[in-house]
Amino acid sequence: MGRKIVAELIGTRLIVWTPGDSLAIYRQGFFGKPVGIPKPKPDQDFTAPLVLDMMEGLFLQEKGRIEVIDSKTRKPVPRSCLIKLAATTYKDFELGYSVYRDLREQGFIVTPGIRFGSDFAVYEHGPGIDHAPFIVTGRTEDDTMGPFEIVLAGRLATTVRKQFTIAVPKKKGKMDYLAFRWFKA
Repeated sequence: MGRKIVAELIGTRLIVWTPGDSLAIYRQGFFGKPVGIPKPKPDQDFTAPLVLDMMEGLFLQEKGRIEVIDSKTRKPVPRSCLIKLAATTYKDFELGYSVYRDLREQGFIVTPGIRFGSDFAVYEHGPGIDHAPFIVTGRTEDDTMGPFEIVLAGRLATTVRKQFTIAVPKKKGKMDYLAFRWFKA
């Protein structure tokens, strides 16, 4: 790969200012949101800056696709600093990021799932190409879900026509996925 694309850390967001670079990163897997374009089409060209959240930025930094620089010092921001900052921003960041990374590495497109009542909405091809068939929530092996939570998750998933899935990190970087199938009695 050639030069790394620069993303500037401003608060808890990363901004790719260069228009060609922002489009390139977006097209590498629907990363980020172009400023002023609420729902860009998959083949749409744009010249707007691209805003990445911390999970996207950390993943892209790990993969060597971007270099993160501090907006004030203009110096590179190491991975450890991004993780520390993300941990103050996201509840259970380590758990969420392990799920995000696993899904991305399997080739899925992963977006925030807050509007579906989950951690992530997961696409097979990408927004504007298909609908997200899965909503995924990360849990640890020690977490419990009562009947009320399971019914609530099922009703929500059925309403938005998505499969509710729980991701559980295992040892050695493995991930178990528990998919719920709902049926009428």
